[in-house]
Amino acid sequence: MVRADRAIADYDALFDPIREARKEKDGNQLGDPNKLGQAVLTLVASDDPPPQLLLGSDALTLVRQRLSAIEAEISKWEPLTRSTDGCSS
Repeated sequence: MVRADRAIADYDALFDPIREARKEKDGNQLGDPNKLGQAVLTLVASDDPPPQLLLGSDALTLVRQRLSAIEAEISKWEPLTRSTDGCSS
């Protein structure tokens, strides 16, 4: 990642840790840009592309964790959710 040298001093305390973290990660990302390009070409050539496509095991892990949390929350609150139904005929 190439960053501009320009910075606003008032924001340094907030953004310096973020900038440092980016510098440390630069060049060490899990993803491979060439493989990403091939995946995009595969997607473009597909007759049935998915409405959402996760690229990278890191993205897959994060989304699966979030889906599990959502499922647990839905289950926890299911009785209250169902309690708002009207009378059945």
